[in-house]
Amino acid sequence: MNWRSNVSLKKWSREEVVAEFLSARFPRHQFPARLRQTVYRRTEGTPLFMVNLVEYLADQQAIVEEQGSWKLRAELSEVERGVPSNLRDLIQKQIERLSPDERTVLEAASVAGMECSSVAIAAGLENTVEWVEEYCEELARRHQFLSPAWLVQLPNGSVTPRHRFIHVLYREVPYRMIPPMRRSQIHRRIAEHGVVIYGDRVSEIAAELAMHFEQSHDWPRALEYLLRSAENAVARSAHHEAADLVRRGLLVLKSLPKNVERDHQEIRLRMILSVSLMAMKGFGSAEVEQVYAEAKDLFNSSAPSPHLFNTLYLHGLFYITRGDITAALEIATQLLALADKLEDPMLNMEAHRAMGATLIELGRCNDSLEHFERALQIYSANRHHPYTLTIGHDCRVMTECSVARALWAVGFPDTALERIQTGLAFARELSHPQSLIGAAHLAAQLYQERGEPEVARNLASEVIKLADEHGLELWVALGKIDLGCAQAALGDSDGGISQMQQGLAAYDATGGRLWSPYFLGLLADALGKAGRAEEGRAAIEKALRLAEDTGERYSLAELYRFKGELILKSRGRKARVCTSNSTAGPCEISFVDQARDCFEQAMHIAEQSMTRSWYLRSALGLDRLEMSLGNSGHEQLAEIYSSFTEGFDSPDLKLAREQLTVRLGRHAIPTD
Repeated sequence: MNWRSNVSLKKWSREEVVAEFLSARFPRHQFPARLRQTVYRRTEGTPLFMVNLVEYLADQQAIVEEQGSWKLRAELSEVERGVPSNLRDLIQKQIERLSPDERTVLEAASVAGMECSSVAIAAGLENTVEWVEEYCEELARRHQFLSPAWLVQLPNGSVTPRHRFIHVLYREVPYRMIPPMRRSQIHRRIAEHGVVIYGDRVSEIAAELAMHFEQSHDWPRALEYLLRSAENAVARSAHHEAADLVRRGLLVLKSLPKNVERDHQEIRLRMILSVSLMAMKGFGSAEVEQVYAEAKDLFNSSAPSPHLFNTLYLHGLFYITRGDITAALEIATQLLALADKLEDPMLNMEAHRAMGATLIELGRCNDSLEHFERALQIYSANRHHPYTLTIGHDCRVMTECSVARALWAVGFPDTALERIQTGLAFARELSHPQSLIGAAHLAAQLYQERGEPEVARNLASEVIKLADEHGLELWVALGKIDLGCAQAALGDSDGGISQMQQGLAAYDATGGRLWSPYFLGLLADALGKAGRAEEGRAAIEKALRLAEDTGERYSLAELYRFKGELILKSRGRKARVCTSNSTAGPCEISFVDQARDCFEQAMHIAEQSMTRSWYLRSALGLDRLEMSLGNSGHEQLAEIYSSFTEGFDSPDLKLAREQLTVRLGRHAIPTD
């Protein structure tokens, strides 16, 4: 095993120790995974530091017990800054025993960072590297504060020793002991030297430079590097970090004079904040709405630009997630026009993706495919064009997965499977967490529709694990819905239903309504199959009301089919013995008529939207009903079955073939 793998395993095992300690200290807790990571980062697993930090958080009411469960009530950025007083006093006493020169070097090293090169320390002190290294080596030799050095080559070709503080608190305490003016001067010298050394590669240390320029009150350069570092954080799905950087940038912005450049910088900051909040809290969260409310006039008065395009794109995403699909369609139309005006192929690509994403939710799957395929053509033709992730997802990944979703609905289950596998494979190749999470979620849905719940369960578990690691509440909620649906299909009805209900509640808390009708329909179906048909009927009625309110029609036909099946399940025995020629009471006949009406309405909606997969399922439901009543009526099922050109091994088409075989005889049914 290589060295990198050993380090990874060692780090993971120490994080697990922190997790075990938190579980033992706070039974029945609901802490996010990032708390474990933060405590490890602050203490590096050292038992004394770990215990003291956790007790400090409890004393400060950052961790509280509510209704029998322990919860984190502070921002993790506050946890990052916390230093228990007893540990601070202990470290200060160690610093006081150092010689004046050792203390001077240690303080400058604390300004340079957790890992500090002798070149940076020397720049901060305006002294020679040789003088600095003499004292660094002495501290490292005595195992005080610094680790032994290793050599690194800098971008300008020079070589320098680099040390690391043996613990994060050994860096923070001396840092806080430096007088403010002197500390500011050291920050400025280190930053200016870093800009020179890194040259064209300065973005690699953007976060460090932003911090140094902030602390030296060089506001223009602080803002420049805060923007760069926030964009870097979004690109690697570090959205909590990106949001913190943006908030710092907005504070810096207040110290700058108002002008056109400042307005452009504010738009960029708020765009990044929107992306990160959407990932963390949900596309339709109240926090995202507040971002737009605070800068509405700024957005409306801005001249056409890529930043305005991205802001408009995000605004459309907010609308569609909140269930205002009409407003989202208007914005998608504006995006296409703006992209043409700006003559930017990558913006044109994103505009077509936005239009496709909107049309598919309106049930216009064939129209959406035209825009999705156009987006993929542009992506392929501009493979080497600089590309910034507009919403934190790679365009090709999410478009391939959306194409799969549309293809399944219009009746190409095998081709849909190929496209979802292409999108998922490319997401894994990119190693971009948020793109992989989105792809795995859509893949889980498709495999569930294909009747492969085992695969769907594995993908849903992957969504939850990755989303929890990155603190993405929205995707954790969606993963739980996917997981619950798969569990119910695999036989764990009660567990699956409970999981789906938890996921739906969490999703609703993000402000999201997009896909909620479909999710409620899946819950209703699971309830019906578990013998809880009346609960299922309540859920499906809620789903239909919500679909009518939002205009979401992608799964509308399926919702009416669910309703028909639930009507039969809730009054199934009476419905099966009731025929049109029966002398049974009108109430009993009405259940059959209600179910038939639902299936026929589902087929009508599917016919209008040309979604053959939904039509096939509704035709199957209607044909089963007519068969149970002794009626004919297989013509619609036979017609829709014969229209398929692939997917004959899928459960729906197999069932249709079996049902038609009973009706017409084995040799009358085509199999491919």
